[in-house]
Amino acid sequence: MAKTLRRRGYHHGNLREALVAAARRLIAARGPAGFTLSEAARQAGVSAAAPYRHFADRDALLAELARRGFAEFDRRLSAAWRGAGQDAGAAFLRMGEAYLAFAREEPGYYAAMFAARPKGRRQRAARSRQAASRQTSFAALERAVTQLATGDLDPRQLAYLVWALSHGIATLAAAGQLPSTARFRPEALLRDGVGALLAGAGCAPGPAPRPRRRH
Repeated sequence: MAKTLRRRGYHHGNLREALVAAARRLIAARGPAGFTLSEAARQAGVSAAAPYRHFADRDALLAELARRGFAEFDRRLSAAWRGAGQDAGAAFLRMGEAYLAFAREEPGYYAAMFAARPKGRRQRAARSRQAASRQTSFAALERAVTQLATGDLDPRQLAYLVWALSHGIATLAAAGQLPSTARFRPEALLRDGVGALLAGAGCAPGPAPRPRRRH
C-alpha cells in the first residue's frame, strides 16, 4: 500500500490542485490551524512525502490558498462595483453584499486569507506576495470610498474602517454570534454600519439604511 501511495504521489497528474482543494476543505471545516500537510496529502490520496514536490511546508500551501482567495475576492468585489453602473451608493452596497457572500460561501479561502503567518525568510516572501494580492482587493474598496468621500477624512483611512467593520461582521456571522433576527442580519448590520461611518465622516450619502423594526 505504501509503495502504491508513493507511486501515485510521484505520478499524480494534478497534485498541486488536489492539495489546494484538500487544504481548502480542511480549513473550511477546522480553521487554518486545523490541518497538516500530511492530512492534505491523505485527502488527495498520495503519500505524506508527495506534497513537498510542490510546497515547502504547510505554510506555503496556506499562502497559496490565501493568494487564490484574494484573487477571487478581488474579482467579486470588482464585479459588484461594475454591476451597479454609475450609482456609487448602490455600488458600495453591492460590494458590501459581495464581501459578506464571499466570506460565507468560501470559508476555506477566507480563513486562509486572514490567517496569522509565522516569521522567517520564506514566510516573509509569502507574506509579501499575499500583501500584493490584498492591496489589489483593498484598492477596489478604496476607489469606491473615494467616490463617496467629501469630508476631511482620508479616504484610505475610511476604507480601512469599512474593511474592519465588514471583516468583523463576517467573522461574527461565521461563528454564529449574531442574533437570528432581521435587524441583525449581516447585510443589515453592514448597511447600517457603513452608512453611519460615511455620515460621520461627512461623506456623500451612501447606502440608505432600511427602517428599523422592533423585534
